[in-house]
Amino acid sequence: MSDDDAYPDEPAGPFPEPPATFDDREARAITVRRYDEARDHDALMAMYEAFDPADRAQGIPPTGEERIADWLDAITGPETVNVVANYGDAVVGHATLVPDEPAATAELAIFVLQEYQGAGIGTHVIETLLGAGRAAGVERVWLTVERWNDPAISLYEKVGFVASDTESFEHEMAIRLDG
Repeated sequence: MSDDDAYPDEPAGPFPEPPATFDDREARAITVRRYDEARDHDALMAMYEAFDPADRAQGIPPTGEERIADWLDAITGPETVNVVANYGDAVVGHATLVPDEPAATAELAIFVLQEYQGAGIGTHVIETLLGAGRAAGVERVWLTVERWNDPAISLYEKVGFVASDTESFEHEMAIRLDG
């Protein structure tokens, strides 16, 4: 999203930087931390291989080991900001900020395994990702969400995103980060 007017005037935040540990609504100890390819790649692959294809949105995450691996290579590169949510040794959530134009702008995507949804993990993952993004110099973040995905829209609004375009099939939302 390149139109600076699409972003709210008032910044949101500050947001916590990783790592962050909390108990979710199911009393599970969850840790959100920066993605480390050497440590997390296999567990993140396993998370996406276990992801229910019926819960995919806008064609992501992809299905099939090779397509998942190619997609992860694209969204976990050195220019991106990524966090993972761990429960024990398992990755149960992942969020990424992928650089966009103009500078200091990024697109957000988040995924939480179905059996961990609704427990507050998504809120912590997004907030921690935004804190990591701000520390990396990101000032504006945008996302698209299917207009009927009310739980996701509510989550994004709770964190501080505001609707920037609601006229299309996808609902665009944006946030300006507090410096």
